[in-house]
Amino acid sequence: MKLWDKGYGIDNIVERFTAGNDRILDLKLAKYDIRGSEAHAKMLNKIGILTDDELRKILDGLSEIMESVASGGFTIEDKFEDVHSKIEFELTELIGEAGKKIHTARSRNDQVLVDLHLYAKDEILNIKGLIRILFDALMDLSEKHKSVLIPGYTHLQVAMPSSFGLWFAGYAESLIDDIILLNAAWKISNQNPLGSAAGYGSSFPIDRNMTTELLGFDTLKYNVVAAQMSRGKLEKALAFAMASVAGTLSKFSTDVCLYMSQNFNFLGFPKELTTGSSIMPHKQNPDVFELIRARCNKIQNLPAEIMLITSNLTSGYHRDFQLLKENLMEAVDVLKDNLNVCCFMLGHIEIRQNIMDTGSGIYDCLYSVEEVNKLVMGGMPFRDAYGKVGKDISEGRFAPDKRVNHTHAGSIGNLCSDEIRKKFDDNYDFLKK
Repeated sequence: MKLWDKGYGIDNIVERFTAGNDRILDLKLAKYDIRGSEAHAKMLNKIGILTDDELRKILDGLSEIMESVASGGFTIEDKFEDVHSKIEFELTELIGEAGKKIHTARSRNDQVLVDLHLYAKDEILNIKGLIRILFDALMDLSEKHKSVLIPGYTHLQVAMPSSFGLWFAGYAESLIDDIILLNAAWKISNQNPLGSAAGYGSSFPIDRNMTTELLGFDTLKYNVVAAQMSRGKLEKALAFAMASVAGTLSKFSTDVCLYMSQNFNFLGFPKELTTGSSIMPHKQNPDVFELIRARCNKIQNLPAEIMLITSNLTSGYHRDFQLLKENLMEAVDVLKDNLNVCCFMLGHIEIRQNIMDTGSGIYDCLYSVEEVNKLVMGGMPFRDAYGKVGKDISEGRFAPDKRVNHTHAGSIGNLCSDEIRKKFDDNYDFLKK
């Protein structure tokens, strides 16, 4: 069944090419398509297109289909082009003629827009929930290991003293920026496009405010052309937000891989959570974090892919938009999996103690700034202090005091954990404001 069927056939190669993977991908959208149809039917009843009896039959039929979706029994066979045609067919099979009226005053274009907006809203909240778990794990580890000093690096050169408290909390606070972008994507998704039909509205006296309220959107996408132009823009906004989360996870994974290596040996994991080599019996490889990094880097490419697919398209619908679904939906699933796995691994992380006490002196220069600052606090001009310490280092006389006393906000001795948690909560709970 095809919603655009006019009584003539179509060559199989064209049907295969144009349908693509929609039958599989649309299974994720089925529950949203049903929700949209329920709201649309209630609105059609209000404006006199559906009788009360027809509405009751339609809602009962849609409820039965929703149960099939929830149980995993709903499928989209090859004879159907997409989820919209399958649901309309099943509805008509269940309730008869009333099912043929459900498509009145709408198009597949605004159906898929509604489905994607509702899907995005739910998945953004799911991703945020997983980020909350990761954030809490990082903050707990920061507090637990705040006294363990590690080298800080710039240009991958030993630079200044850092700590696991700073390192873990640094990534935790970075997640807040990702939450802010997810909130922005959620706000974009929280606009009702239903009623734009094929992109230019309808001659039926539809009530778009009613469907907005029924579907739980905060507002309408008022202009019907703007509603259609949200296709591609919605996906791009979500892709940029996910890419930001992925960037945080990718950088963290690279740090973990580096710090696990024997040259650093700052942290580790139980051997059961690492992988070995087929010929080197000593190997305990950080494959989990390497794969998190690779998968996250793939997600970071998604905004560019969406921009290229949608670049230079005129207003109105284009079939190009169909290609946005597959990689977007895959990225959502992969990102959630990465967050889950990262949280699991952090639950088993092993932190090495006394990292700075190697006895080799390789970390002595970490304290050069500390020595400069002490001289400045004693009255020496900064440039003179800098020159003195630099000369001591170059001539082999540098013997630093390795005590670290940082007290300002956000430093080793003042992590501002409560403030970071509050900032996270304020941005995580923005919907309640």
